[in-house]
Formats: sequence, structure tokens, C-alpha cells
Amino acid sequence: MSKVAAIQMASAPQRDANLMEARRLIHLAKDQGAELVVLPENFPIMGIQESDKVEIREAYGDGPIQTFLSEQAAKHGIWIVGGTVPIWCDDPNKIIAASILYNAQGQEVARYEKIHLFDVELGNEESYKESETITSGTDVIVADTPFGKLGLAICYDLRFPELFRQLIDKGAEIIAIPSAFTATTGKAHWEVLVRARAIENLCYVIAADQGGYHLSGRNTYGDSMIVDPWGNILNRLSQGAGVVLADIDIEHMHNTRRTFPCLQHRKLK
Repeated sequence: MSKVAAIQMASAPQRDANLMEARRLIHLAKDQGAELVVLPENFPIMGIQESDKVEIREAYGDGPIQTFLSEQAAKHGIWIVGGTVPIWCDDPNKIIAASILYNAQGQEVARYEKIHLFDVELGNEESYKESETITSGTDVIVADTPFGKLGLAICYDLRFPELFRQLIDKGAEIIAIPSAFTATTGKAHWEVLVRARAIENLCYVIAADQGGYHLSGRNTYGDSMIVDPWGNILNRLSQGAGVVLADIDIEHMHNTRRTFPCLQHRKLK
């Protein structure tokens, strides 16, 4: 049995203020027994303009955001999924949106680069085009942890079940999904998608979302949650900053897969 935490934030345009808030919430999660903490997408910055994150991008392996994550993991002796960190790429106008996993010694264990980019028109003058500021990744990432094999995905990835099947094929038992779901799409689809990914893959899902009003005028949905392999919501938080905690039991997951072996019944791959 392990205790995990999804951290929910309503990040601002100021990186240092966001790191201060993340520090407070990580400390709170640790005080409540968390051994693995997942931060939301864009936790270091939700800018006025999408290009604001490019201004604070960091070289891979160096920079204040990555240093912060490493130091917090080592200080508290916990594993941290660092939401997304804006990392340098060859295009001067873009970043790599990287979810970086640190172990309890503050060492980087894995890095996932967001594959699916949110280019959509939602109507009512609400539109997003992440491909203008983010370059997409290609690799499917699963890492060994003391809590189980951890797969990494980010926000819009949630809509692409084929990615999650590949994570399961690589052995994933837990999947972390740092997110910044819009209020519009979150109201319609967030819960059903998070629970569906857990149910169809018989795995735990830790979905850490942005949740609140941002100075750009954007509203994010929140409702960060931890879901078990049967689709039960173990804990959740509707809006605002806070910590969602739950116990996960990998043996329970394996028992579920043994008694309900739908993953073994797959015909199409």
C-alpha cells in the first residue's frame, strides 16, 4: 500500500510565485503521508499569452524549475512528477512540454514529452493552438518506481486511448496525467475520460489538474482525482489549490486483472 497525491493549482504568470505555491502544497502532501506527488500541467506558469512560457524555458537538466523539483524531492524524500517543465528545443519560438519524474534522492528518473497538442476551436471565441508554442514528443514512457510501474501522459493525451494501451503494453500499473483542462471541455468530458482510462486499462490513474481562474482570462476545470482500476474515484477536489490523497494497492490491481482478465482478451493490437 502506498499513499499518492495529486496537487491542484491555479497557476499565475509569475514563475517564482508558482514555485512558492507548489512548495507549500508539496509540503502539505508530505505532511499527510504522500510518497509520490503529481503536479499539474503548466504548474510553473499560466501566462497572459501562450508565448510567455517560452520566455522561461530551460536547458534540459539545468534551470530554476528543474532545480526546484529535484530539491523538493530530495528534501522530503518523495517521488515527484513535475507536471510540465518548459524545456529548450531547436525552434526559438517553442518549447518541449516535459513531464519529468524525480526519485526520493532528487535524481531524474524519466522524462516524457507531450505527444498530442491541443489545437482546437471551442466556439464563443475560445480557441487554443499549442502547436504554435510546443513541439510534440514521440516516445511512450514507463518508469520503475517503488509504488509500481508508472506511465506518464499529459492533458490532451487523455483523449487518445491508443497511447494508454502502449503504456500498458510497457507494463504500466499507475498512470500520472498532469493536466490543465479547460472549464468547457472539463465539464463535458474530464471525469468520464479519466475513469475510462483507468477502467479499460485496469490501472490506477492520478489526474492532477489546474483548477481555477487565471489572469489570462482562462478558466481551468479542476476536479483533480485519483481513480482505482475498477473506475472508483478514491478522492477528488473540485476547484482551487489543494492536495488530493489516496492509498493505492498494486496487489489489488493485479488481483483485479487476474479475476477480470480483459487485457488478456484483446484481439486487435
